[in-house]
Amino acid sequence: MIRRFRAGKLATFLAMVAAVLLSISSCTVDGTAHPIGGGSANQSGGLQTDRFEQLLLECDILTPALVAKSVGGSFASRNFNGAICRWTVSGSTTTAVTFNWFEWGSMAVEQRTAKKLGYTTENIKIADTYTAFTQRDPKRPAMCGVTSKAPGRGVYTWWVEPRVVSGDSCAAAVKLMTLVLRGAA
Repeated sequence: MIRRFRAGKLATFLAMVAAVLLSISSCTVDGTAHPIGGGSANQSGGLQTDRFEQLLLECDILTPALVAKSVGGSFASRNFNGAICRWTVSGSTTTAVTFNWFEWGSMAVEQRTAKKLGYTTENIKIADTYTAFTQRDPKRPAMCGVTSKAPGRGVYTWWVEPRVVSGDSCAAAVKLMTLVLRGAA
C-alpha cells in the first residue's frame, strides 16, 4: 500500500512539473528582440564608429620625426596603435615614448590615480596657458608623464622613459604636450 501511495504522489508531482513547464514555455513577451549592446535587430554586427571623432588617428597626432626630435633622438618607429600609441626613439640613447588620449577622462581622475600608484605629481602650466601635471614613479626615476586636458574633450598624457637616465624626461614630455596643445601636429 505504501508503494502504491508513493507512486501515486510521484505521478501527481511529475504531472504538476510538466504543467508548469508547459505553461512557462508557452509564455510570450511583448517587444522586439535586439542584440546585446542595444543595437537594432537589422544591424550587421559591426561597431558604429561614427560616435568616435578620430578613431585611431590619435597615433598620428605628431609625426614620428617630430616625436624623435622632441625627445632628443634621431629616429622614431611606432610599435603600437590602439588605446595608446607607442614609439621607440633611437639616437644617443633609446627612449620609449607613449601617448594616450582618454576621450572621457578627467584631470582629477588621472591625478588621483597617479597618486594611488605612488607617483609624485606636480601641477604645471604648458605654454603659460594650459593646466597640466607631471607624474613620476619613484621606482623608475628616468620616466616622466605629463597629463593635460585635451582641447576637445578628455585628457592627453605623454610618457617619456629613456633606457639610460639622460637629461630631464619631463622636459621632453612637456615639449611633446606643448606641440600637441599648440596645434603643431
